[in-house]
Amino acid sequence: MLIRLRWEPSPGDWSDGIKATVPFVRRSVWFAAAFGVFSIVLLVLGQPIPGVFGLVCALVIAAMPTIGTRLAFRRNPIAGRTVTADVDGHAIRMMTLDGTAYSDIVLADLEGWAETERNFVLHTGSGGFHPLPGRAFDSVEDLDRFRDLLVQTVGPADRT
Repeated sequence: MLIRLRWEPSPGDWSDGIKATVPFVRRSVWFAAAFGVFSIVLLVLGQPIPGVFGLVCALVIAAMPTIGTRLAFRRNPIAGRTVTADVDGHAIRMMTLDGTAYSDIVLADLEGWAETERNFVLHTGSGGFHPLPGRAFDSVEDLDRFRDLLVQTVGPADRT
């Protein structure tokens, strides 16, 4: 079985990977929302300075993961380059189209995986991950075969 993939990486792919890997990032929006509600209560109670300060802080907390991911993506010299990959029953061999970067991921060495709305996030350990976007697959059948391969080789998907 060989599955060929090709995609243009995007900051959203990285963002999905970070959310699937780092629990704090997943919860930051909820924390920001709670902080915003408390700030609104302060405004209603007649405390405009702490209320406005709290709302500004809530917005910053909610925006930081997205801003951080986009900045990291832009600063990475190979982040936006077209990637190709070959998936066989044992490994994923990824390379940028221009040959500047290469990764060989042995499926049995993965610590886990998760599936988000747009990506398969492969956990490599120590907080490392590789996002494989669903748009990289040529067909739904290839996508299903890849999912089945991950379940057989690594185990069931992580709950995120």
